[in-house]
Amino acid sequence: MGLLSNLRLVVRRARGGTRPCSHLRQIRNVRRGSEGCEECLAQGDTWVHLRMCMTCGKVGCCDSSKNKHAHRHADIASHPIARSLEPGEDWMWCYVDDVLVDAAP
Repeated sequence: MGLLSNLRLVVRRARGGTRPCSHLRQIRNVRRGSEGCEECLAQGDTWVHLRMCMTCGKVGCCDSSKNKHAHRHADIASHPIARSLEPGEDWMWCYVDDVLVDAAP
């Protein structure tokens, strides 16, 4: 997510207005699979921000990164929810419902 998207998340949280996510049952107690985007590291590429799949722990790059590996993983593996791995951020996002997830794993 870019700066504008992060600002939207802050506004949504402040307003308390988020639609419910229909995929909460897919959240697991996962361990981080890598210190960086697994696919970018394998390709020798770079990323902007990191996201972790809350179903399997795979680490991918965000939608602001050129490769968008986290979103691609969500689409291919049908693992809809990812958590930000950025310092100071504790939010999760459901790619399918396109909503901020307000549930702790």
